Amino acid sequence: MTEPESAEDGAVLFDVDGTLMDTVYLHTVCWWEALRQHGHQVTMARIHRGIGMGSDHLLDALLGDDHDHDEDADLSAAHDALYGQFWSRLAPLPGASELLRACAGHGWKVVLASSAKGPEAEVMIRALDAGAAITAVTTADDVSSSKPAPDLVQQALEKAGVPAGRAVFVGDAAWDAKAARKAGVRCLGVLTGGWTRQELTDAGAEAVYESPAELLDRLDGSALAAPPGRD
Repeated sequence: MTEPESAEDGAVLFDVDGTLMDTVYLHTVCWWEALRQHGHQVTMARIHRGIGMGSDHLLDALLGDDHDHDEDADLSAAHDALYGQFWSRLAPLPGASELLRACAGHGWKVVLASSAKGPEAEVMIRALDAGAAITAVTTADDVSSSKPAPDLVQQALEKAGVPAGRAVFVGDAAWDAKAARKAGVRCLGVLTGGWTRQELTDAGAEAVYESPAELLDRLDGSALAAPPGRD
């Protein structure tokens, strides 16, 4: 990974699951099975709507704030064990790796802001194979509260060494757009996580693209054409 440069540069912050990696529905199935193993019948449709949150918010959303939090660690461990079976087969979305390299080539600091835990994030970074383009990585291990709280976005800004006004966040879920908005960062959306264009726009995304590949194709006409202050 490259080292952070001066604070005069801009940063593009990328969510990873569903934005760069085709993993949203794998997470959905693994949470469904983990919950089922512990006696909770939750539909996949409901689980899918929570993907993109960290497990702290996800379980509250699915089981209620008053559920037995003593089992959260076991539920999370069950999900992680199930999801770990797919690690060797995780794949980037088409155009994702090229998008990271293109953003770096346009002068942006590229920071990955993932709700995944460290080891899982490392697997995805290896799969993306764009390490030279990535300035920094922020994971769930770096923050006390996950998306839609702004902590992950704020930590990514700190690692990039840029203020919120010189950054753009790219995500696939309403939780990404809400977290970015709370942190004062512009947001672009992609549809590869299963959310609708209207939902992402309503949550705060200023523009929405079909996929990382479409954003790459339209990069020069997007908010990622060049960092603020550059021609």
